[in-house]
Amino acid sequence: MSQLFTPLEMGAVTFRNRVFVSSMCQYSSRDGMPTDWHLVHLGSRAVGGAGMVAVEATAVTAEGRISPDDSGIWSDAHAEAFEPITRFIRKQGAVPAMQLAHAGRKASTDVPWRGGGPLGPDKRGWAPLAPSALPFDSGYPMPRELNEQGMDETVAAFTAAARRAQAAGFQVIELHMAHGYLLHEFLSPLSNQRTDRYGGSLENRMRLPLRIAGAVREVWPADLPLMVRISASDWVEGGWDIEQSVELSRHLKDIGVDLIDCSSGGLVPTAQIPAGPGFQTPFAERIRREVGIATGAVGLITDPAQAEHILRTGQADAVFLARQMLRDPYWPLHAARALHADIAWPVQYQRAKL
Repeated sequence: MSQLFTPLEMGAVTFRNRVFVSSMCQYSSRDGMPTDWHLVHLGSRAVGGAGMVAVEATAVTAEGRISPDDSGIWSDAHAEAFEPITRFIRKQGAVPAMQLAHAGRKASTDVPWRGGGPLGPDKRGWAPLAPSALPFDSGYPMPRELNEQGMDETVAAFTAAARRAQAAGFQVIELHMAHGYLLHEFLSPLSNQRTDRYGGSLENRMRLPLRIAGAVREVWPADLPLMVRISASDWVEGGWDIEQSVELSRHLKDIGVDLIDCSSGGLVPTAQIPAGPGFQTPFAERIRREVGIATGAVGLITDPAQAEHILRTGQADAVFLARQMLRDPYWPLHAARALHADIAWPVQYQRAKL
């Protein structure tokens, strides 16, 4: 039997297979609200047979958005707007997930197809926040350093967002601690140069991310999965690395996190990332082996045999697909055929199965 199409159980949730759609920014929201684009984009991946479909990085505060066109969940109205989407995803047999995020110093940028550069207040932008007053790159604004009150408010914002995600019908939350956004910025010594109890040692740099994970776990139902996406390496000497990622994962497991989604990079623009098929999979394998926690492998996974190999050899418990799911929303249906796995097709599409 194909491992890729073997169900995965986490708490009260059963994923019909181990093909998970990664959170991918669509830059198509209005004031943080999802639009018809999100219903069609996310819904088509559920129709296409994925086990889990994750909404893009969804900001817990308005200033936590990557761009003015990102989705958010900082009000009850946002939660209500997501309900039709989660309802449709579940009706298709997939599990709806929401990635909760704060962009930190990488906030207030334009959409990629307009260059993605920083936006000033005169162009719908705002002043970004960060653990230290260090801009992401030349030409980026100097972020405002978070004080204790600001960190307390950030914890409260993540907690409130988790409650709203549950009200909206999501069955999984993923906390975004990767790709150079706020929580990753606290973890890495390259972006966190604080001298208080939130900077310096590994214990101190982990403090805020672990506070947030613990606070979310307390309000998120115990029988619903909580996942965390990390950048397992900054790919820069002296930055965040796999050894620190293993230690962070141990603490996250103790808090009650169910799965570590293992990505990398994004903290600094000068990093030399050796991108290629399976280049991040060793991170997932090592954390799974040394911590004893479920992991997800992500990054240039495109071929059904490649995905099957990752799972069959124990490198991860699930595969997260991004670009490949943009190219082919029905990749799971096609992968099942390639792996000789007989899975259900939507009844409306049955005539095309044979």
